[in-house]
Amino acid sequence: MQKAVKELHARGHQIVVLAPEVTVHIKREDFFTLKTYAVPYTQDEYEQQLLGQVNLIFEKVHFLKMYLNVMAISKNISLFFEKTCVALLYNKDLIGNLNASAFDVVLTDPVYPCGAVLAQYLSVPAVFFLNFLPCDLDYEATQCPNPSSYIPTLFTRNSDHMTFLQRVKNMIYPVSMKYICDITFSPYSRLASELLQRQVSLVDIFSYSSMWLFRGDFVLNYPRPIMPNMVFIGGINCADRKPLLQVCIGAFI
Repeated sequence: MQKAVKELHARGHQIVVLAPEVTVHIKREDFFTLKTYAVPYTQDEYEQQLLGQVNLIFEKVHFLKMYLNVMAISKNISLFFEKTCVALLYNKDLIGNLNASAFDVVLTDPVYPCGAVLAQYLSVPAVFFLNFLPCDLDYEATQCPNPSSYIPTLFTRNSDHMTFLQRVKNMIYPVSMKYICDITFSPYSRLASELLQRQVSLVDIFSYSSMWLFRGDFVLNYPRPIMPNMVFIGGINCADRKPLLQVCIGAFI
């Protein structure tokens, strides 16, 4: 997202980046204003209990073992992110300052839905900047067709050429993942309902987005249906390309 923010600044926009005091990747830069808020955990707790567990998701283990790993990790991640979101949304001084700033748009990654909740609370349009959403929530929120017989579900390790049993697995797997997504995302429905003073579902939160910017490309990703407000921007996070020297081209050939 940093490159997008930098380009927006270059085009004359004023950017405010909102981040918790405990963070790993977000540093102060001259092309945006950084605003931080206090959270109820330390840097060590964040790195040990959150970042230290993420690699377990990508271990090559049995399907059932992977599911149990994902479920356990989701509970811990959900707890950390819920604390962070509560610290943000109930920070009256900060929310008042944001509301008075009259922003034009909120650019956020919906994997952490707090940004989408904040956008609704401030009545500001939201633009999602993401790689994917688990449990096919992007399909559901945008009412996009999702033919599971042809589109391999995330984490199943299926390709777009599936046997009959793989297609069955592809249809069953999202059902089991719904439980994990309920654990991970249900706190945001409750928070949104409290703040907006009306019943808000998870789909309501995600469907608020005006534009979905996917950090993917059909060169790497399997073909899938898309909606008019979905745009693929794959490669935006890649390192800046440098022109090849003539000697390098000759050596390669």
